[in-house]
Amino acid sequence: MNDDSFISDIAFTPAVKQLQERYGSRRGYAEMERTADWLNFITGELAAFVADRNSFYLSTANAEGQPYVQHRGGPKGFLAVLDEKRLAFADFKGNKQYITTGNLSENPKAFIFLMDYMGRQRVKIWGRAEISEDPELIKRLHVAGYRARPERAIVFTVTAWNANCPQHIPPKIDEDVVAQVVQKLEARIVELESELAALKA
Repeated sequence: MNDDSFISDIAFTPAVKQLQERYGSRRGYAEMERTADWLNFITGELAAFVADRNSFYLSTANAEGQPYVQHRGGPKGFLAVLDEKRLAFADFKGNKQYITTGNLSENPKAFIFLMDYMGRQRVKIWGRAEISEDPELIKRLHVAGYRARPERAIVFTVTAWNANCPQHIPPKIDEDVVAQVVQKLEARIVELESELAALKA
């Protein structure tokens, strides 16, 4: 990377910068380019955010540039940090369309979009992905107790990432969080009913 380039250039292409200039946001983003808002390695903060996710969106494109976005889900921890540059996850048996797999066979550029709806935070990760059929890696990525059969692994090498603003993110609560709250409320109701019955006795 030379002195005139920035990590954010992966997103802020010349065409994008031209539009930022036209609509008045270029100065602010030019200043941001010189800060640590954009990184090209996995920090502890990003690793913790990844570890707490139970789903994400993976974008790929074929050789002609036709984009495709796929939702990936699993138990927390299914998207794993291998080292400071690589993420990986098990590619479970699904509907056998193989669009993502086919795209990556001819175009390794990929993008991961992580959402925390409860915390109203999002993380965007640019990089390159490759298919791995290494049995040891696949075994390592399969979360114990999760009923799905991994067929291969996808290894994602981070080129750049950025966490940005919570604007327009609707707060949503995971089912397991709601279940925990309801369980506590039900237990408290039972307790209060028991106390009430004792007073009437």
